[in-house]
Amino acid sequence: MGYEQALEAYIAATNTHDFHQVSILLADDAVYWFSDKTCRSNAEIQAYFEHAWETIKDEVYRATDIEWIVAEENTATCIYTYQYEGYANGKFVQGSGRATNVFIKDSNGNWKLVHEHLSSLG
Repeated sequence: MGYEQALEAYIAATNTHDFHQVSILLADDAVYWFSDKTCRSNAEIQAYFEHAWETIKDEVYRATDIEWIVAEENTATCIYTYQYEGYANGKFVQGSGRATNVFIKDSNGNWKLVHEHLSSLG
């Protein structure tokens, strides 16, 4: 799987709402920067994801306007617009923001997400 497929797999795993599926694609030392919190361990990342899935039921997450700004043998970085929709307190909600994802190739040749930075567009 190449880095582009790794991003696709990551988005698909996020939409399973099963953190185990997400964690398979994360580097051991992944760091997430959300608008309201920094997560520096898989346990913190898992807690953040699970809280989001609990807050927005049936959430669907998408990446559009994907641009690979670095693509080398062992690292790849993309920026994109993220969009989400689902139900909060029984009402349909949707939103979007900007994202940066950094992937690295591990010692087994697998692409892993080592950093994600999300910022809301409001």
